[in-house]
Amino acid sequence: MNSNRKIVHIDMDAFFASVEQSDNPDLRGKSVIVGGRPDSRGVVAACSYEARRFGIHSAMPSARAVKLCPRAVFIPPRISRYKEISNQIMAIFHEHTDLVEPLSLDEAFLDLTENHFQEPLASLLAQRIRKQIFDTTGLTASAGVSCNKFLAKVASAMNKPDGITIIRPSEALCFLATLPIGKFYGVGKVTEAKMERIGVKRGEDLLRFSREELTFHFGKSGEYFYNICRGIDPRPVISSRVRKSIGSETTMEEDILELEQIYDILGHLAESVAASLGKHNFGGYTLTLKVRYQDFLTITRSATFKTPLFTTGDILSFLPRLLHDSEAGRRKVRLLGVTVSGLITRSGTPYQLRLPFWLGRDNRISSTGL
Repeated sequence: MNSNRKIVHIDMDAFFASVEQSDNPDLRGKSVIVGGRPDSRGVVAACSYEARRFGIHSAMPSARAVKLCPRAVFIPPRISRYKEISNQIMAIFHEHTDLVEPLSLDEAFLDLTENHFQEPLASLLAQRIRKQIFDTTGLTASAGVSCNKFLAKVASAMNKPDGITIIRPSEALCFLATLPIGKFYGVGKVTEAKMERIGVKRGEDLLRFSREELTFHFGKSGEYFYNICRGIDPRPVISSRVRKSIGSETTMEEDILELEQIYDILGHLAESVAASLGKHNFGGYTLTLKVRYQDFLTITRSATFKTPLFTTGDILSFLPRLLHDSEAGRRKVRLLGVTVSGLITRSGTPYQLRLPFWLGRDNRISSTGL
């Protein structure tokens, strides 16, 4: 364990819902749910702590949430507003260090080992950052401070909302030994159940297993579990990520069976993906189609090409082929997604223009393309 690093994980408290409550004082103290309408097939994107007391959580169907809390206030997401506030928060982080790794709009890792204030106490800086966020946005944040990313991430969830937890290197092993396995970052419900089946309920139980045994039970994740129960996490805080894919997906209001409707939707998704590719000056070699059927079974179909995909036309050239390998048209579909991966920068990359034989009316996919 490298005890010289000073890593902080900052996590905003109920971010989307807190922004709505901050912008609209009438919502303060109420059960606020950001997401789909309760009479739709939408889901909860975020909810206030008042709503959480009723057992509501993110990804829960909105129809289920309203049954748990009939008086909840449902609000559609305002992503542009959340991004605006997020940019203010990230700017505060960068005032303290260049090593900021955002995980989402509302959380990030900071490496404060060396910082702009030459402050040796990361805990002091974490408190200063939390206060600055509150003074700037009116929102609260929780923080975890430790010597690596795993411990900092776990710590930030220990004292929510509006709290801070510090795990010193000398305390790490004792802390992990008594930590319930479900609290370990990276252990979901399925993995937790599997852990309990082999007798692992707390961190100390993991110590009984060798690296080989954990790999046998959990595959590639075995190495990760072997290390984290010993407080080992050498991952650096990465200030910029290399984007691996660009995609777009949509869930239909009603399940659809007609291919013409499916082609229309795929056309819009292809346009969205191509626009994002153009915005970031990217192209990509691999195209993936995602289909979720009425019974929630989800499949993907992919193809990799010698010539990169850049435009809507490039993407639409091959979607019918991928769709043909699914059961769309024979089984009702509730979700469609299109992703381009294997990204490269467009500048200086020669490529062959594709003939537009694939186009039907209004530049949409032609069903004859199958």
